[in-house]
Amino acid sequence: MSGIIGIGTDIAECLRIARMIERHGDLFINRVYTPAEIRYCQARKQSTQHYTGRWAAKEAVLKAFGTGWRRGISWRDIEIRNEPGGRPVVALRGGAQEVVEKLGIRRMWITISHCHTHATAFAVAEGGAEEV
Repeated sequence: MSGIIGIGTDIAECLRIARMIERHGDLFINRVYTPAEIRYCQARKQSTQHYTGRWAAKEAVLKAFGTGWRRGISWRDIEIRNEPGGRPVVALRGGAQEVVEKLGIRRMWITISHCHTHATAFAVAEGGAEEV
């Protein structure tokens, strides 16, 4: 038996993220994204769209938690990975993992879409009793 603990959505402008990268460079990128996320985004032709999609996904995950950005959670505590077929998945550590354990979240679902100007993400936090 499981249920939805929370949902979250976010939309972000690609131009805003591009300006942050241009203005702050590696300082911004390394503060927000994990090494795996950086490799993934930099390997893409439209890297800004992918960085923006991951930004939106991290925001959506926090909204699904119902906590927002709070002390003890950093940007890099939420990592967006891709399975071999391309499906995005959420990996958590640090303060984000502590929140998940406290709330009883057993699985995070994430979807990301982007175009030239915007990226959007939708997250679902699923919890409840473990399946037998």
